[in-house]
Amino acid sequence: MFSEIHCVIKGRVQGVGYRDFIERYTREQNLFGWIKNNNDGSVEVVIQGTPDELKACIPILNQGSILAKVESLAIDWQTPEKQCTEFKILSS
Repeated sequence: MFSEIHCVIKGRVQGVGYRDFIERYTREQNLFGWIKNNNDGSVEVVIQGTPDELKACIPILNQGSILAKVESLAIDWQTPEKQCTEFKILSS
């Protein structure tokens, strides 16, 4: 079964390699979706995979890169409307 999480991460998550860190992790785990910076300083990410794979992502999203400091992580579990074929960093 294929699922999706849509997350908004707040804290010190822009300008600290957070998006690159998550992109590297998702590519290593063969997961799909996208990540982008939001104008309010948060980072938004959609990751697609099996429920177990997505559950394993949550601690990684909470950790982030070595310079990141995640203050909050809002997660919305959903069924994908469209299946992604890669993981990419989107421009804001």
